[in-house]
Amino acid sequence: MGVSQGANKPPKPSNMYRKVTVLSLVILMTTATMGQEDTLRLKNHDPKSIYNIPITKIEKAKFPAIDMHAHAYARSEEELREWMQTMDKYGIEKTIILTMQTGKKFDSIHNMYAKYGNRFEVWCGFDYTGYNEEGWSEKAVKELERCYKAGAKGVGELGDKGEGLFYSKPTPAYGMHIDDPRMKPLIEKCGELGMPINVHVAEPYWMYEPNDRYNDGLMNSAKWQIDVSKKGLLHHQDLINTLENAVKANPNTTFVACHFANCSHDLGILDNLLQKYDNLYADISARYAETAPIPRHTKAFFEKNRDKLVYGTDMGLAPLVYETTFRILETEDEHFYEKRLFSYHWPLHGLGLSEETLKKLYHENAKKIIDKSHK
Repeated sequence: MGVSQGANKPPKPSNMYRKVTVLSLVILMTTATMGQEDTLRLKNHDPKSIYNIPITKIEKAKFPAIDMHAHAYARSEEELREWMQTMDKYGIEKTIILTMQTGKKFDSIHNMYAKYGNRFEVWCGFDYTGYNEEGWSEKAVKELERCYKAGAKGVGELGDKGEGLFYSKPTPAYGMHIDDPRMKPLIEKCGELGMPINVHVAEPYWMYEPNDRYNDGLMNSAKWQIDVSKKGLLHHQDLINTLENAVKANPNTTFVACHFANCSHDLGILDNLLQKYDNLYADISARYAETAPIPRHTKAFFEKNRDKLVYGTDMGLAPLVYETTFRILETEDEHFYEKRLFSYHWPLHGLGLSEETLKKLYHENAKKIIDKSHK
């Protein structure tokens, strides 16, 4: 039997086989050439500046500084002494300890820090225990007066992120905001005693935005996001309004809106409040990464409001905190990162503030505030 032509040749692949083979080849080539930009997670992005530009290391504030926003970070006498050594090295004259505490807990913290005289000043909280009960305000005022006699020089940090005042220990006051009529006797008493009030309202605006690809501050937003769908929650501007209401209704009491009143996304909001109310100041603590990306706009804000802003850190007691904050405030360094302190992915820039502004920011404005509690 004759052999038909082509009988020893391999069979031709089917169309399906050819498509699968081509697809496999494409996947193989794509995988082989895929770079980290396709697999790197944003939280792991840790860029290093490539620019050959000045890097300024500052190890002492240009003028003696008062840190108006810290907490009881030192948990032992040894840690406290080490902190004071760091303060001496970096030119920190005094640190305000915002305990948020009342009762025996406040007494304990105060007794530990009071041993070191003028290096620290300890502020108390408000006792919200029974805040929904009749007569609560009077009881809370009595505890405030007791803390004052025990050594408290101010009150703070009061905190309200929308659900109500909750930072002070031992009891949160959900549903009660700083402009609530029940708060009026306490705020007035602070004015009588010369006790400034440090107030934290809202959060940076990124925390109110969806955690999607359009969120400019995604990494911090993911960690600190506000659930805007929660029933009864006051949103950003609502909380700013509660602050303004309290400031306006209590002209004899000094308020310090910490963290730029969380208006770093729109400093014009805070600018308006600072211009309107003589009894309102703002601390700049823990919002360096939010304002350093827009150095020209931020510098203009600082220079205009130099009489109403105070230096603060709120980032622990490590030397890096002082070095980084001084670098941002004093130098004109550009495009640098500090991921050890901030989790945003954008670069920072120095503000290059004037000497007059630095003097007031570091020391003079804080002195005006705390002197009221030392009369």
